[in-house]
Amino acid sequence: ESQVHTLPFLLYLQGGPGFECALPASVAGGWHRTAIDEGYQILLVDQRGTGLSSPINAASLDRQFTSAADKVAYISHFRADSIVRDCEHIRRVLCEGRASAESCKIALLGQSFGGFCIATFLSMFPESISKALITGGVPPLIDSPDAVYVATYPRVVARNRQYYAKFPRDVARVRAIIKHLNETDVALPDGGRLSPRRFQQLGLQFGFTGGFDAVHQIVLRAASDLEGSGCLSTRTLAAIAAEQGFDTNPLYCILHEQIYCQNGNASQWSAHRVRETHFRDEFEHDWSRIMARSDSAAPVYFTGEMVYPWMLDDYAELRRLKDVGMGLAERTGWGSLYDTAALQANRVPVAAVSYYNDMFVDFRLSEQTAQRIGSFRQWVTNEFHHNGLRASPRIATYLFQLLRGDITDL
Repeated sequence: ESQVHTLPFLLYLQGGPGFECALPASVAGGWHRTAIDEGYQILLVDQRGTGLSSPINAASLDRQFTSAADKVAYISHFRADSIVRDCEHIRRVLCEGRASAESCKIALLGQSFGGFCIATFLSMFPESISKALITGGVPPLIDSPDAVYVATYPRVVARNRQYYAKFPRDVARVRAIIKHLNETDVALPDGGRLSPRRFQQLGLQFGFTGGFDAVHQIVLRAASDLEGSGCLSTRTLAAIAAEQGFDTNPLYCILHEQIYCQNGNASQWSAHRVRETHFRDEFEHDWSRIMARSDSAAPVYFTGEMVYPWMLDDYAELRRLKDVGMGLAERTGWGSLYDTAALQANRVPVAAVSYYNDMFVDFRLSEQTAQRIGSFRQWVTNEFHHNGLRASPRIATYLFQLLRGDITDL
């Protein structure tokens, strides 16, 4: 017991927003094994609103509030600044009675949105942190999400081209599926609606290792259904729904764009606005418009990690949160998430991996941030996709080596 109380903590901050931590396997491998070998005991925290931490859903909000305005005000306290305050409270409780201030510090590991939280942690409580590791989550220091989508939509276009180069026969298959979904009202087993735009959201998987193959299997199965029976089978519909976590983790939709909002700016469905203004032709879903294009036989592109207002109609759970989602999109008054002066003066050792071809977190925006944080060591690689931490144990090992100075050829 005394040894456990003296071992340093490594706090893991999960990606999202709105997702709980996955428990390690019975025989921990990957980054868990690396952290243990480095001498840490691991803290897995379900961020507020997720997992076992008072999860947010339509029913839980209805039990607490009667008005949409009150629900919006409540959800506004579920961003990185609130998550960091929760973690700081946990640190104080767990480290109470330790011998020195140094032994009360914790190390941080942040994946994706977890890295955003680390930048906020460094802004608010740098004295509480011994070191920080960020994987695929160096945040852009911006005030609204528009710049994010202007940068990431072209990355999604590039991934679509790679997908169709790998599976060229899927051009015709996807077109047949999109045509069918334009002409047929297709209900999902959970009561949601499989619209053409929702089907295009399968492209989110393109940002992960193995994502092309996962989407291809669904496309192949759906095309076979249409060829054989003229409709999509329950098996295929269930497989599509299983790839889309917006109903099971609704914060991922309704609070997604607000993780970028600072200094009073509203998100106003940024991804939708940027798509309609700059990328409508690339991501067209309407069959009549597709056929009216100069190249009417061109591939139909999938979208990426973007959220849209129509999702509040097409997803069963999100329908019940439509007034909340709309209210959050229009909400102004968002406070600051980052203290740029504190980040510039930072002395906490930070090591981060940025994936050059990351489809979710733009490398160039991350690089700009890396140059504005003191004591920051950045590893840039094109070997991994956004889920590199989960896909390879080498990620965490390399970052620890980078912090120790074992690796100097950056």
